[in-house]
Amino acid sequence: MQSTQIGYFCRMESTKHVIIVGGGLSGICLAYWLRTQPISVTLLEASARLGGRIHTVEGPRSTPLELGATWFSDRHPSLLQLIDELELTSFPQVSEGVTLFQTKSFEPPQRFFVPASESPSFRLAGGTRALIQALAERLDPQSIHLNTSVTGIREDGPAVVVETADGRTYKADQAVVCLPPQLMGAQIEVTPALPPDTLALLPTVQTWMAGSIKFVLEYTRPFWRTEGYSGMLYSHAGIVVEMYDHTSADGQRYGFTGFLNSGAAAYSPELRQELVLRQLGDLFGPEALQPTAYFDKVWNDEFVLSGSPYFNRPHQNNGHPLLQQSYLNGKLFLGGTETATESPGYMEGAVISSRRLASVLCA
Repeated sequence: MQSTQIGYFCRMESTKHVIIVGGGLSGICLAYWLRTQPISVTLLEASARLGGRIHTVEGPRSTPLELGATWFSDRHPSLLQLIDELELTSFPQVSEGVTLFQTKSFEPPQRFFVPASESPSFRLAGGTRALIQALAERLDPQSIHLNTSVTGIREDGPAVVVETADGRTYKADQAVVCLPPQLMGAQIEVTPALPPDTLALLPTVQTWMAGSIKFVLEYTRPFWRTEGYSGMLYSHAGIVVEMYDHTSADGQRYGFTGFLNSGAAAYSPELRQELVLRQLGDLFGPEALQPTAYFDKVWNDEFVLSGSPYFNRPHQNNGHPLLQQSYLNGKLFLGGTETATESPGYMEGAVISSRRLASVLCA
């Protein structure tokens, strides 16, 4: 199915080659937008999977469990348009029922009945991975290179050369780096060097989700629902600080997802699981102690952060004007959700960034 979302046509007379560094949502979206144009694409991804901060895993009951980006809303029209184009199915996040709020560890939790939201958040049937899979299925698999970490980008006359950690080089007309700017600044050497003000900016651009700890649990039945609970929990007293119902779109597979206190990054996964179950057991009873699966992920690995990053405020310098510019005489561009001027850090921002770059590359 040909994309109808870009609304432009390339004016070039012959095919050019573009290298995309980073196979998260922005990078794979950019490849998707360019697939019908006279542009050949090579996508280089450092990790063993596509998706970046979209990371869906499965428990033994095949419940899609989100360790990364999960929710979107009617405030995200570009993402919604893409979901519709890819013929994916969304469904509302459960919110109706009793929500728990823990203020102190030595006091009973407060209980509030929350009605169903008139403007809910949404999730994707099959998990957010369905978005990445649908995009990847529409690309030439030979154009995607996993486990390929980029270490250098240099101008070479009319071309740009991309160098990888294993000594390979890729030559193209233009390159787009769809990585968090902090990560790019720490891991990729650009020759000639980027301007001093841009080099100074990159470490100060906050990476959304960096340092967060997401956890998921799978259960054989939704015991909390039978007791009138929504599955929502907010706590100042335990390792779990936020939690939400994570029942699948078909209503047949059950779980929780949420966030842990950032200080728990220093704990072992086993200790984090022990503390999570202890907290939920106290709140929901013994059935909460018997999940069929527990997973968590600390978002501080080499694919998200590098070196000793600044402690930046949320969305700091996201969408900065220097992130919109081209470099190396129009051969190098910066992409990714942190570069978006609208909804930076979110999936919507990734889609917006990729559409802008697709238009620029086709100009």
